[in-house]
Amino acid sequence: MPKVHASGEQHAGRGRGRRTSTSLAEINVVPLVDVMLVLLIIFMVTAPMIQRGIDVRLPVARRASTVEGERVFVTVPADFRSANAVYLGDERVRLEVFEERVRQQLETAVEKKVYLRGDGTVQLQDLMMVFDRLKDAGVADVGIVAKAPGDR
Repeated sequence: MPKVHASGEQHAGRGRGRRTSTSLAEINVVPLVDVMLVLLIIFMVTAPMIQRGIDVRLPVARRASTVEGERVFVTVPADFRSANAVYLGDERVRLEVFEERVRQQLETAVEKKVYLRGDGTVQLQDLMMVFDRLKDAGVADVGIVAKAPGDR
């Protein structure tokens, strides 16, 4: 609203003062919203590309079932023999501290179940070594994860 300045002189019998125009001191929000929407779209498109998991080529089984409920995954990567490490969830863990980390992970879990995923190139002896360490850590049930022939 324009400001009214009181002046000493009156205009033709009117009791009002002279009006002066002022600039609006409000922020135009429309360009801000446009920029924010563009940034939101950019982040929505690029976020799935940034997320990266562990590359594991699971073996194929005709009767693979889906895993439900609270899941703890142990992944044996293709470089297991040289690296001497496995993945507990998404965290890389050296085999020397693996049992203790599994105990810590499962101490609050209701069911002591672990799902073992091994790369298709990993030898059975390596999977059995990890399997034995899981049993030594107090895991009650160990499931081996495979994929169905139609899955990617």
